[in-house]
Amino acid sequence: MAAGDGNDFSPGAQIPVSGGAGQTAATLALASAAYRDGPVDELLKANSDWATSEVKKPRISLFEPNLGEAFARAVQTRMLGGGRKPLIQSFGLEPQVIVEHCLAASRIRKQRDARLTLITAVFGLLFLPGVLLWLGAFQLRRSLAGAQNKRVGALGSALLGLLGLIVVVFMVKAPLNGFLGLYLRAMVVAPLIGGFLARSICERTAKDLRDRWTGLLDGNAISAKIPETVPQTPGESAAEQLRQSLARVSAEQKSNLVFYAGPKGILGMGTRWGSWQLAEDLVPRTPGQDINPFRSWDIVRAVHDQLKLLERTPINAGGLTAPHVEHWVVSPIGEGAGAVSRPGGTDTAAYQIRGAKLQEICDKQHFGSGDRHYLGVQFVLWDGQLVINLLINVTVLHKTLRIEVTGHALGPTHAVFNGKPKSRTQTFKKGLKFWETYTRTLPVVEPREVVRLAARAPLTWYPPLLEYWGGKLVLPEPFGLRHAWADKPWRHRFMADDALRAATPVLRVVHEATLRVLAEHGVDTDRFGSRANALSAAVQDVKPARVDVYDA
Repeated sequence: MAAGDGNDFSPGAQIPVSGGAGQTAATLALASAAYRDGPVDELLKANSDWATSEVKKPRISLFEPNLGEAFARAVQTRMLGGGRKPLIQSFGLEPQVIVEHCLAASRIRKQRDARLTLITAVFGLLFLPGVLLWLGAFQLRRSLAGAQNKRVGALGSALLGLLGLIVVVFMVKAPLNGFLGLYLRAMVVAPLIGGFLARSICERTAKDLRDRWTGLLDGNAISAKIPETVPQTPGESAAEQLRQSLARVSAEQKSNLVFYAGPKGILGMGTRWGSWQLAEDLVPRTPGQDINPFRSWDIVRAVHDQLKLLERTPINAGGLTAPHVEHWVVSPIGEGAGAVSRPGGTDTAAYQIRGAKLQEICDKQHFGSGDRHYLGVQFVLWDGQLVINLLINVTVLHKTLRIEVTGHALGPTHAVFNGKPKSRTQTFKKGLKFWETYTRTLPVVEPREVVRLAARAPLTWYPPLLEYWGGKLVLPEPFGLRHAWADKPWRHRFMADDALRAATPVLRVVHEATLRVLAEHGVDTDRFGSRANALSAAVQDVKPARVDVYDA
């Protein structure tokens, strides 16, 4: 279902604003990456067991992106680009809000780059030899300073200082006169004037980006408005296509099809850390009589209704938050699969499998190839930082009814997304009182950063060429914003406690609803009841284990 195939998931042209359900810690932490500065390699620290991102190294280091530029470009291309692959759901997040902030950050940078391009045209093209001379010097210093040998880096600084000295001598002692002499002198000075103007533009934009970065982490950020989604003329198609692409992201987020990637577990939900199985033979309560026919769907429907009441408690002493109960269709893929596919056809609407097809999977696909049905109860806690999923699977093989409950947990987004911007400072010793020091706050943007931005600005109008020379961030596949940079919850004591505690009431509700359905259909529930009591006792000693790799 492409953005332009006639499937429209949204009400109409509008300006998306990040608010409402999107205001969660996990959502805003990831959205803040679009406004960040610093090296893009910082993102590699956030790689998880589920996904690994990579950074394509630049051919010319002067054109390489910073963290925010690479993140915003990679995310909006992957999630909105034409012909993109399907996405993995990001439970506990609002992906559309993150994409909107990526678009907003890119828009701010484009406005800055337009001004820098104008400065480059005026002070660069007219005095191109001087610009190339200064860029070559900065590129040489950048290449040498980037080496591991610090002496080589110091040599780069010394060479740049020597070049400045030669320029001063040339300005005074130049043998040429007339227009050529004036041009040669202006050729050296004009790039410096343009650099001063460029620095003020870069400094102003950097402060704006940092304010938005800080605001997102503090929870009081400015909304990400995207005027590009509102058509300016009746025949404009780009805005309509962008609007539908954003709507498609939200529609895929609501899909009830998930993917099991072997030892990596269910993408977006995490690996199994616990599994409890109730498996006994179906025996008539009255000897000589048959069991009243029933289907797996009958048990699933009863459990579904009972799970809706989980937040109720007989005493006023807290309790569970309102759960999200959903029928999931789980499709198996390989551990190293590079892509997933969403189903189509008459049984699928807006990426969701419902109705007769869902019941057919639940009742018939218990053994062999094909998708499987799971009834899931999901808790999103800690402001989106902890996602707990408990999945219930009902199967009947020969005379054995098996009720399996498995626990999946996805922890908080990596700590690299929670860092706030730091001011650049430098400490000096006082002249007379040399034993005392004072600290001065430096400008946000360094001179070498101004040079990098000015050099990149003319190429930002054609991103493929800029990525070819400057490198880019390569997102992991299959891609989902949540699991790509999620951490395990077991390092956080209270998060781990919440995951373990949620299993007990869910397991008991599942067993209670199952025993009631079996009793109503004339099944002897004595052995089921004994086994349920044993599991109810065992779940109190539950510990997180690596079930998906069969290593407890």
